[in-house]
Amino acid sequence: MEAAEQIAVMWRQVRGPVIVPLLRASVAVCLAMCVILFVEKVYMAVVITAVRLLGRRPERQWRWEPMREDDDPELGSAAYPMVLVQIPMYNEREVYQLSIGAACGLSWPSDRIIIQVLDDSTDPVIKEMVQIECQRWARKGVNIKYEIRDNRRGYKAGALKEGMKHSYVRECDFVAIFDADFQPEPSFLCRAMPFFIHNPEIGLVQGRWRFVNADECLMTRMQEMSLDYHFKVEQEVGSSAYAFFGFNGTAGVWRISALNEAGGWKDRTTVEDMDLAVRASLKGWKFVYLGDLMVKSELPSTFKAFRYQQHRWSCGPANLFRKMFMEIVRNKIEYFANKLLILMQRVTLWKRIYVIYNFFFVRKIIGHILTSVFYCFVIPATVFVPEIEIPMWGYVYIPTIITLLNAVGTPRSVHLVIFWVLFENVMSIHRTKATFIGLLEAGRVNEWVVTEKLGDIMKMKLQSKASRKLRTKIREIRERLHLLELGVAAYIFSCGCYDMLFGKGYYYIFLFMQSTAFFVVGVGYVGTLVPH
Repeated sequence: MEAAEQIAVMWRQVRGPVIVPLLRASVAVCLAMCVILFVEKVYMAVVITAVRLLGRRPERQWRWEPMREDDDPELGSAAYPMVLVQIPMYNEREVYQLSIGAACGLSWPSDRIIIQVLDDSTDPVIKEMVQIECQRWARKGVNIKYEIRDNRRGYKAGALKEGMKHSYVRECDFVAIFDADFQPEPSFLCRAMPFFIHNPEIGLVQGRWRFVNADECLMTRMQEMSLDYHFKVEQEVGSSAYAFFGFNGTAGVWRISALNEAGGWKDRTTVEDMDLAVRASLKGWKFVYLGDLMVKSELPSTFKAFRYQQHRWSCGPANLFRKMFMEIVRNKIEYFANKLLILMQRVTLWKRIYVIYNFFFVRKIIGHILTSVFYCFVIPATVFVPEIEIPMWGYVYIPTIITLLNAVGTPRSVHLVIFWVLFENVMSIHRTKATFIGLLEAGRVNEWVVTEKLGDIMKMKLQSKASRKLRTKIREIRERLHLLELGVAAYIFSCGCYDMLFGKGYYYIFLFMQSTAFFVVGVGYVGTLVPH
């Protein structure tokens, strides 16, 4: 009893002068961020609606004509530009054949395309398998190059940069990039290349990802909802309104002169693709996003793999924002030229504001921080301080509208929207932590863990089932328990209990649901067992 009384006395001493002002300021800041995010979502909804109603398809916005060899019989295949296709790999045992086969099956004159497999594998068995597969396609007449290096410096960016140094690349005008788990349709280049040929100011054409394993488990359905909004709304708005968006690192084609003028690949962050896109945009190059040019890909199937991926995708942009903020602000009018004519391009003030404010600040920083801080910490804490009231529009109306606008991207999963919100709130803890690591350039800022593919996961699953050793089982239990999620679950649950017993509102309904989501993830019941 004495200990409880001492705690009560300490709480009364710090509550008035410290806790209440601090919590009130936190609520005000979070509400301001909520309004900022709401305005951004509504703005994008208005733009995408206008794009759809006005029929501003890329083929109508830009000059585009299908390519045919019979257009100029004298030139024949020479009328087609030379294209380099890069496939960066790292121990891709389960998918290397699919990706190489898809690249070799692209419909493009065989003498106007070079397939370059950049193998950074550390497993000698896998390296030999990939090399044999390349040799098999070479015997079929495909111009395929198998390239390795003696280190993994710079990870993917380093491999792509090294790949551009080979002498045969000088013959190429364009480079298409496909990660090892991406499988383009044969018509990919025929759809993308006319934009470059008829519009010399275009530096990048980006295709959309289509997920072959979206129905694998609930976690992959949640990922599909988040990524569909990114591709169907964010990328579309950036392309239509500003001819700028973040390169997704794969399923896209670059004009090599644009890539070189931007400074080539750099490994200063873990989002080398976004880094290149921002630098190329500041040089005046324009980008085109093709929402109906879809490339098959694979979503992470385990929570561990997904968490590593989200760390990289959250930490990298924040770190890039730190590095490039002043460079974007100070950007001047620049000129660039190609072989046929000289073009003057100006990076407008509005475009720079869009990159700094909308692209980086709102989506890459506020979007992550608001979700975790407001819904996982501030709102639960207010149940202990009843004099602080959060307006209904701040914790019900605006979040509901934002959620519905996000869910529009995946109509087939609208019935899962509550699960999606709870799961996104759980993941926001990791994204916020990664965002601060990137902004502060802290310890894990350059951590790069290759996302595991389904085949590897299934193999490890079978191996773990076959092993019956006690030590292995203990290790599996430790790997399934996530202490951060369990700690947050306990905090939110205690807040919910207090609100149900002493509170005047109904926060406890949300708090119990959210604590359950954290607990389920914390004990390893999300993204652990992959169905056959």
